[in-house]
Amino acid sequence: MQAITLPQYGSPDVLKFEDIPQPTAADNQVLIKVHAAAVNPLDWHIMRADPFLVRLTMGFFKPNDHRMGADFAGVIEAVGRNVTNVKVGDRVFGETMGAFAEYMTARADNVVKIPDNISFIEAAAIPVVGFTALQGLRDTGKIKAGDKVLVNGASGGVGSMAVQIAKAYGAEVTGVCSTRNLELVRSIGADAVIDYTREKITSNGKQYDLIYDAVGNLSVPTLQQALTPTGRAVVAGLTTMAGMISLVIRGKFVSKENGQWIGIMGEAKPNQADLTFLANWLEAGKIKAIIDRSYPLKETPEAIRYLETKRARGKVIINIVEA
Repeated sequence: MQAITLPQYGSPDVLKFEDIPQPTAADNQVLIKVHAAAVNPLDWHIMRADPFLVRLTMGFFKPNDHRMGADFAGVIEAVGRNVTNVKVGDRVFGETMGAFAEYMTARADNVVKIPDNISFIEAAAIPVVGFTALQGLRDTGKIKAGDKVLVNGASGGVGSMAVQIAKAYGAEVTGVCSTRNLELVRSIGADAVIDYTREKITSNGKQYDLIYDAVGNLSVPTLQQALTPTGRAVVAGLTTMAGMISLVIRGKFVSKENGQWIGIMGEAKPNQADLTFLANWLEAGKIKAIIDRSYPLKETPEAIRYLETKRARGKVIINIVEA
């Protein structure tokens, strides 16, 4: 089968489009014919070993696991002998390493059936950003109906999902984005928008119960000023190691000194319960996939290169089986 592999760390130029053996499903796994996958910042962070901490988990000098891609949607081709929740022929989606390939295996408890009214491309756009936005808002941010929520980076993959999830929870949502994305962010439910090229989030004097920073470029003093006295700021995106360390230290100090909480949400955890939750909301139309553009499998390096420009609106898709 054909797949994208990562033999060494570096730019998108190090990625290889090559034939590798087709995997087989273990007892608790399913074999999936992948129809679509999605590109995430996770992919280029692993590819470039940036931040340096990636090397501690993926391999110090070169990656121990050469597979790439996490978001997938496809059709089950075979099931392991212990699998009972899905069957051959089911359309499924989820998050598991190895999605940039014609076939992949995944644990059966890491996949969920795709709703009948959702395409493979739409389904592939959901898992990573869905887990990140849902867990950040619900678990770390403690979102509740009526909250005033600010989403920084509202037009990106995670941010656009965070806007929709916050609205579905009954929040009043303000999205922060550039001029060219104002209408997009309004179209997915934002009650108000801030054009960061023209004003700061603190310029209007408004304060928020919850700030979800999908970019990671807001300083602790800025977050303090924009939060209500008991507000929470959840940082899901990080730009540099120095910025992360500063946020952890200064955020912890602020959180101790007053009623506000400022911190990092941590790594989103894929799980079947949350994926089912997202699938149900997809089916009901409470959330939708925002697709910027798609690339064939062999052009995955170009897809990652585009994502690294940080100008993508929503998700970038790898279309493995043409619709």
